[in-house]
Amino acid sequence: MSLTTDTLRDSDNRAIPQLDSPMVRFQGVHKSYGSFTVLNDLNLEVKANEKVAIIGPSGSGKSTLLRVLMTLETIDKGLIEVDGEPLTHIPRNGRLVPAPESHIRRVRGKIGMVFQSFNLFPHMSALQNVMEAPVQVLGLGKAEARERGVQLLDMVGLGNKLDHYPSQLSGGQQQRVAIARALAMRPKVMLFDEVTSALDPELCGEVLNVIRKLGDEHNLTMLMVTHQMGFAREFADRVCFFHQGRILEQGTPEAFFGNPREERTRCFLSAVKEAN
Repeated sequence: MSLTTDTLRDSDNRAIPQLDSPMVRFQGVHKSYGSFTVLNDLNLEVKANEKVAIIGPSGSGKSTLLRVLMTLETIDKGLIEVDGEPLTHIPRNGRLVPAPESHIRRVRGKIGMVFQSFNLFPHMSALQNVMEAPVQVLGLGKAEARERGVQLLDMVGLGNKLDHYPSQLSGGQQQRVAIARALAMRPKVMLFDEVTSALDPELCGEVLNVIRKLGDEHNLTMLMVTHQMGFAREFADRVCFFHQGRILEQGTPEAFFGNPREERTRCFLSAVKEAN
């Protein structure tokens, strides 16, 4: 359904622009836990195929951004759009109203997420873990799901580990299975939430190499919450620094890391550099 600015308005009766819709849009998004505001009138647009690194101190709203986009958390106010469609609402009589679960599932199906913890099914092999959602959610036949799973595990460098169980895999290998599992749903948007923070330092590289390969070879919009500043500088098209639930500063990696404008950004980068 085409949404037009002269008819569609959000819950605060503000016109919602729809021209040249980005792949992901946050507009005036608020999220609080009791008295603590974790997203504060957040506005963010991400273009199709853009790679965005999200950095900032703990509690600044980085992971919550991904969780509300994946509908693992609800928002208190504002609008989130994915691929030109409101995520949790539908237009009715020129206004947005809460959407039925069927709409939310369909739009959410355009998003894949990889978490800090691997969350693999321990009783299933690597291939079975990748096949499960396409069969159960998408209704793929087992033969097609198996073919897709084999291709994806081969792509992440685990073509020789199809029948291995999570307990037989290293942490880095488990995380690569989790990436293949998310890709098996054919998302347009991939979210990565501190995917290397649970790994030993020597295993981080193999996971980051897979993400680098995805960015180079596939048409995916990618949002990555990370503390890996070197990787963010190399990989991202844009870096966003979160502070108190908002984007305090953003820019290309060259500009952001080379000449940050805000004092808070400079302090954060200095602290990260000293910690490493």
